[in-house]
Amino acid sequence: MPIEFKAGSKIKALAGTCLLAATLGVSAAASAAYPDHAIRMVVGFSAGGTTDVVARILGKEIGDALGQPVVVENRPGAGSNIASEMVARAEPDGYTLYMVAVTSAINQTLYKNLRFDLVKDFTPVALAVRVPNVLVVNPKVPAKSVKELVDYAKSNPGKLNFASSGSGTSIHMAGELFKQVAQVDVTHIPYKGSSPAMTDLIGGQVDYMFDNMPSAWPHVEAGKLRALAVTTADRSKTAPDLPTMQESGFPSFDVSSWFGVIAPKGTPDAVVNKLNAVILEALAKPDVQKRMAELGAVPAKTTPAEFGDFIKSEVESWAKVVKASGATVD
Repeated sequence: MPIEFKAGSKIKALAGTCLLAATLGVSAAASAAYPDHAIRMVVGFSAGGTTDVVARILGKEIGDALGQPVVVENRPGAGSNIASEMVARAEPDGYTLYMVAVTSAINQTLYKNLRFDLVKDFTPVALAVRVPNVLVVNPKVPAKSVKELVDYAKSNPGKLNFASSGSGTSIHMAGELFKQVAQVDVTHIPYKGSSPAMTDLIGGQVDYMFDNMPSAWPHVEAGKLRALAVTTADRSKTAPDLPTMQESGFPSFDVSSWFGVIAPKGTPDAVVNKLNAVILEALAKPDVQKRMAELGAVPAKTTPAEFGDFIKSEVESWAKVVKASGATVD
């Protein structure tokens, strides 16, 4: 029996096809014209911090390259979760970007009731820079290497303590990771920020700390602290003679503060690829590299897909550390 089609069905199908084609055409045209007005770059921390500074450096470069201003919008609160949720719910049109940091990867496990997923609710654009941490001790601690620190801690269980800028921060988690891989009995002392933690470390109230290279290194050069190792897989240009944690006996230890650009899920590929190209071009400029180096930051070079894989791996690896430490905020 021949199959019959009703005229009304044919008209509806044709209309649907035309509507889809028109929608795709408008979307393609919009992507091609992108951007035609200002872009906002949301930062989950207050102005003046490393995340904010990196955002402003890249924001200016993106704006200059695309011919539209990039306005940095600071939305601090809840360890950057307020800003993350806001961006996750924003229109995926390329006009709302987010300067994401390692904190967001840690928060995925640290907070139990997040209303967004860093992997599922965002589109990765580009990893911008990585900032190594450095293990520093107060000079009164009788250790001039990571091995000596571990040996001393094992010989004196419960005696040593380490400072952090707050529970759940990347600095805290680096300390917890070291505690786990070195299997040492030490006590975590959280502070409300890196500055007071550093003050007490220099004063001898705490014994050691994993801190960002830019803020810790001046104290090392002044002789107020002793540096034992950097936490990244590669040595730092700031201190080329300082060994890495991997060289010091912990082959899986690769920790850094990192910063990159993401957008709401569904942002068009054409827009994402355009932004990625602009960011990579900016990071290759000598003047930008100089400014990043002043922050102790090492420029990265990733495709959106590579950055997506990196974020996923960071969420998974930090989840293990957070769970093992028992740290929680909720």
